[in-house]
Amino acid sequence: MSRDKVQLAACAIILLVLPCRPIDGANILGLFSTFSPSHLVVHMAMMRALADRGHNVTIVSAIKPRLVPHENITLILAPMSEATLAEVNQFMESSTKEKPSMNGIFYRMLIKAAVMLDCQYEFLLHPNVRAIYERPQTKFDLLFLGFMFNDYQLGVAAKLGIPAVISWVGVPFTFIDDEVGNIYDPAYVPNLKVGVASSQRAMDFGQRLKNYCTWVFLKTIAFILDRRMENYYNGAFGADLQMPSYWDARRNISLLFYNYHSHSEGPVRPTVPQSIEVGGVQIKEQPDPLPSELAEFLDNAKAGAIFFSLGTNVKSGYFTPNVMEAFFKVLSSQPLRVIWKWDDLQHTPGNASNIYYHNWLPQDDILAHPNTKLFITHAGKGGIAEAQYHGVPMVAMPIFGDQHGNADNMVYAGFGLSVDWTTLTEASLAQTLNEVLQNASYRERVRSFSALYRDRPLTARQSVVYWTEYVLRHKGAYHLQNPALHLAFVARHNLDVYACLLILLAVSLTLLKLLLRCIWQQLRTLAPSKDKVKRQ
Repeated sequence: MSRDKVQLAACAIILLVLPCRPIDGANILGLFSTFSPSHLVVHMAMMRALADRGHNVTIVSAIKPRLVPHENITLILAPMSEATLAEVNQFMESSTKEKPSMNGIFYRMLIKAAVMLDCQYEFLLHPNVRAIYERPQTKFDLLFLGFMFNDYQLGVAAKLGIPAVISWVGVPFTFIDDEVGNIYDPAYVPNLKVGVASSQRAMDFGQRLKNYCTWVFLKTIAFILDRRMENYYNGAFGADLQMPSYWDARRNISLLFYNYHSHSEGPVRPTVPQSIEVGGVQIKEQPDPLPSELAEFLDNAKAGAIFFSLGTNVKSGYFTPNVMEAFFKVLSSQPLRVIWKWDDLQHTPGNASNIYYHNWLPQDDILAHPNTKLFITHAGKGGIAEAQYHGVPMVAMPIFGDQHGNADNMVYAGFGLSVDWTTLTEASLAQTLNEVLQNASYRERVRSFSALYRDRPLTARQSVVYWTEYVLRHKGAYHLQNPALHLAFVARHNLDVYACLLILLAVSLTLLKLLLRCIWQQLRTLAPSKDKVKRQ
């Protein structure tokens, strides 16, 4: 029996012995205000796992997910306004026009956070969302909140009097670590913009310097955003005198699920029991059949195929024409077939017999196909995880957010190479593609990692089911919380203890000084008496 079959059999046995779910299943509310379809894919994978388990899941989303009908899932849409949608698209498009300076990167992060805050506050006040927490027709048992700088939405859990679980689609970083009190020491815990190889035992000086500066900047951003989110919380829930404060609502978090697997991706991080790793949760254990036209194109790719996708947030048409022209000329001259995600099928970069365009592609299923030899990606966490799982080498073209750090980590691990879209040429692109395709070491390393990535006691979806039901069984499982969450700033950093010790030290030094002065005075009074005795 193959190793994969043994693992599947073991997983099936584990599912059978998981504790029985509550009678008739729990009523779980999923609140997802993200405007990113790729983020929603991760959230929906968790919701689907719970629905398959028999729980009744109500999903409230700002965008329509690609959802296979399920008897246990109810979908409620709370779409963004046209003005908000235009603002989001404008921000995304501006990210592809020029490579910003370091100050520009920080400025964009502030702007992006502000855009997300505004969008998600609008979502919270949408009539379809307000009806959930102001006039609930269902007695919910648990809130699943998709994290994206929207802590004030935890007021929904407080309003309904239920525990809250946070779902985060990326790697841990200071914002998400602060939610549950994970230890974040910039000396050895890398941030999302600092690439570190999984085999690297510790950051070097340059990495630690960059990591510390990033940590300070993000802490500053967090301080600013928290005050703004507190205002949003008070604006939405402040009229209800029974509601807890914004800070108390944040302490209502029972679990954090994040799309990461430190055992394989590394480096190992110090996390609290509330932090549950579900890296690759969106990846299906068995791929679905491809659409017939795409299946025929890929099945007949005798020399193999290249899959090119920049995700769902950035459209290929956002880039300056020369970038996509370079890609077309290089890819159309390849002996391999090319599957290219392109949004506007009426205006493609060009026609070539070896290129298949489509505006939506089942990424996970394509990467699972044995003929897929290379993945050209924007280095989003979801795509990186899927390529790693299926053992497909990559060429990354990061654009913004955590993508640069993801790309650096991928390159350090030896799974592929990265290109800079601001300086891209046909020659540099062709050289990079040929290097990854022809050098077998990239495929060997990512396949070796794939075996490590899959080796877990529970699959990602089984972990979601087990720990969610754990929270339900133990009425929020608040015993898992880090005590640091319940300490004020002074106590959390031991400032009162340090002050007490300093006072004791000062008092001790003062008493010692007085004692020494008294001894000195005594010695001075005795000295004349001794002199007098000698003279006699």
